[in-house]
Amino acid sequence: MRSATFGPLNAVVPLVGQGTWNLEREDPRKAVEALEAGIDAGMTHIDTAELYGNGRVERLLRGIVEGRRDDLFLVSKVLPQNGAYRSAIQACERSLKRLGTDRLDVYLLHWRGSVPLEETIRAFDALVEAGKIGAWGVSNFDVDDLEEALSIAGEGRIACNQVLYHLGERSIEHRVVPWCRAHRVAVVAYSPFGSGRFPSPRSDGGKVLEAVAKRRSATPHQIALAFLIRRAEAFAIPKAAAAEHARENAAAADLELDADDMRAIDEAFPARPKRSLATL
Repeated sequence: MRSATFGPLNAVVPLVGQGTWNLEREDPRKAVEALEAGIDAGMTHIDTAELYGNGRVERLLRGIVEGRRDDLFLVSKVLPQNGAYRSAIQACERSLKRLGTDRLDVYLLHWRGSVPLEETIRAFDALVEAGKIGAWGVSNFDVDDLEEALSIAGEGRIACNQVLYHLGERSIEHRVVPWCRAHRVAVVAYSPFGSGRFPSPRSDGGKVLEAVAKRRSATPHQIALAFLIRRAEAFAIPKAAAAEHARENAAAADLELDADDMRAIDEAFPARPKRSLATL
């Protein structure tokens, strides 16, 4: 599977990883099978959060993490209401306990809240110093938020910005993606299939995806993923609840679209003006 350097970190991470939002709603046995199949196919970047199922998803991951920790690039997120210095450290400890590990590769602030960003970053720095996390990043940050974080932490400290990004929501391409590229911050796309709003094959955009997929001997979902990770700084973390779906997602990382493919997709799904970033 194709990989790339993850923002300012030395880590080389697969372009397609695995998200776990709402995984607690799936059959647990099939969910674990899907995650294992994805890891076996190269999707070793696993993303979760204390929010997901109120900790249940982190507990679901425990068996996988305990058996394969050294193979994984493991990421979790702290809720903004837990972003104060002491509570962020305590939240990280709880996540580590639920996951059955002594460290996270990256720990993210899930979205901006009322706690001053300086305090959260101070907690993240303490967690790095203690070896509890390898690095920290942010999620759902717009350029103004990113600028504030940069002014506090300095260059090379923000590992990634995890944001909503799919064919129907490309607004980050206007300002967020260029900012992240300029400051070596990885862009991680969550909900890359649109959370149930993937283009219908009967729609104009869906027909374009079907045509490109036919030319590339792929599926429309694989084409969508390949388009989203076309930039060097972009990664994606789709969720899969079945092993065959996970393997399909993994194969998308090695798809190469040519200029005609990308032009057709770009015209079918234009990058519209910015909208407010969602929070997942």
